[in-house]
Amino acid sequence: MAQQVYTLLVQVGRKDGDGLPKGATGAALMVYATGVDEPEAVRETVAILKQADLAPLDVTGYGTFDERLAEGHEIGDEERALMDRALAENAVIVAQMTPFFDPPE
Repeated sequence: MAQQVYTLLVQVGRKDGDGLPKGATGAALMVYATGVDEPEAVRETVAILKQADLAPLDVTGYGTFDERLAEGHEIGDEERALMDRALAENAVIVAQMTPFFDPPE
């Protein structure tokens, strides 16, 4: 079976050396990862994030490019280029990281 690119949303918690901003309670990462199926893409992503001293807590899969198009997702040129790069390099690409902060009391 051929490699495909999967869009994943990964929530991470805090861990020493994770590089998240001071005061952040965690973060959400938009990731493009290759795999022969989504479980493989998730496993590879979690392993790489752990190597990068991040603490993955939860992964939500949004499917392949074709699956996302079929669901009506709009996929821009920049996003498509990152997906193409992930496939070409057989890589996990973190496209966006959004830190979480507790609301002020």
